[in-house]
Amino acid sequence: MSKQFDVVVIGGGPGGYIAAIRAAQLGFNAACIDEWKNDKGGPAPGGTCTNVGCIPSKALLQSSEHFEHAGHGFADHGISMSDLKIDIAKMIGRKDSVVKQNNDGILYLFKKNKVTFFHGRGSFVAAKDGGYEIKVAGAAEETITAKHVIVATGSNARQLPGAPFDEVNILSNDGALRIPAVPKKLGVIGSGVIGLEMGSVWRRLGAEVTILEALPAFLGAADESVAKEAAKVFKKQGLNIELGVKISSVENAASGVTVKYTDAKGAEQTLAVDKLIVSIGRVANTIGLNPEAVGLKLDERGAVVVDDECKTNLPNVWAIGDVVRGPMLAHKAEEEGVAVAERIAGQHGHVNFNTIPWVIYTSPEIAWVGKTEQALKAEGVAYKAGQFPFLANGRARALGDTTGFVKFLADAKTDEILGVHIIGPMASELISEAVVAMEFKASAEDIARICHAHPSLSEATKEAALAVDKRTLNF
Repeated sequence: MSKQFDVVVIGGGPGGYIAAIRAAQLGFNAACIDEWKNDKGGPAPGGTCTNVGCIPSKALLQSSEHFEHAGHGFADHGISMSDLKIDIAKMIGRKDSVVKQNNDGILYLFKKNKVTFFHGRGSFVAAKDGGYEIKVAGAAEETITAKHVIVATGSNARQLPGAPFDEVNILSNDGALRIPAVPKKLGVIGSGVIGLEMGSVWRRLGAEVTILEALPAFLGAADESVAKEAAKVFKKQGLNIELGVKISSVENAASGVTVKYTDAKGAEQTLAVDKLIVSIGRVANTIGLNPEAVGLKLDERGAVVVDDECKTNLPNVWAIGDVVRGPMLAHKAEEEGVAVAERIAGQHGHVNFNTIPWVIYTSPEIAWVGKTEQALKAEGVAYKAGQFPFLANGRARALGDTTGFVKFLADAKTDEILGVHIIGPMASELISEAVVAMEFKASAEDIARICHAHPSLSEATKEAALAVDKRTLNF
């Protein structure tokens, strides 16, 4: 007889494991199925984020930033360095250790919250007796049943036609995280989050990095003023970013990769590199899910079709995270996971897409929430803008990093905050104040009147809020 559960989650990434834990906390008999393996074949829950995404990339970004500071920034503090070296194997080993700590932490949380964990690939078998049969294909195959199923199978890196990933020369985010030695020349196709972060890691360590972007505008999703500042800073750092290119061909040989493309002016160009990172987006992962067995509806992109509450076309089947519509962000998946578990319990789980923050962990960091200035103009919304540079912030001067600014956008009549955009030190942390403020529909004046610690980078947010009404305290 198969094991029976109230809630079974297929996928143990940020959305999946959080959904299973929250379901268990709400009193359900919950299980989570995940197939990720570590190098010894053991379970490695956490999905793309923990294993080959958010967590390992931040570990490498931190290591490479330490290296760059030691080589270029310590002298300003009176700290002398000689014979500076980087041990890539040790750096990768530290990254792997950080990943394992997170894997083990998730397994501990499952045990603590009484979530049953199955290591293997989960797939639909059939609808049965008001529930669903789910096959777990692991070391041993078994079938379990569930009243509710939450699909949280995540996404996969999109391949460039004619240039499949071999994770040796042509790399996805996975291969980009474990390059064994600093390449002399590194190519990156795509200037999104992954491309910029991975390009930054290897540029800091000594690679000559060229980023090829098909779109004519840089960081089109970001506020234009932030994008312009970022492009200027990255160019100064040594990242060569070409926009408006059209890839003609990619040739992969033992000696490296040759990319032929047409530049923005229509001229034919050739780029020869040792390694090529392809970061042109991600696609929903439904491989092996067997949705046709139960009639689960997918859209033309292969994503699971859901409504505003993450309900699929099937009763008691839900889907969250990268495998559904919306931004492919780990924290968005987490929020949906909690919300769905609460909806199953008859509560009113809520996810506000308007206050989901975006972060790019380059140096300077880039973060934003809400509307961009160009979006407000296109929508015909009357707004006020305020901006304050970190150059005028005392804490930023003390840190030795005065790059960038904070920008507030507020409704011209009500002063409600419509968007906040930051480029500069610790932007990933500073943006949370804006998220909280917008969730409570705060005005720019509310932020301006809150006491911020001095000296702190957060004073720049206060100053930007003040600047909305053309005021300043000029800390």
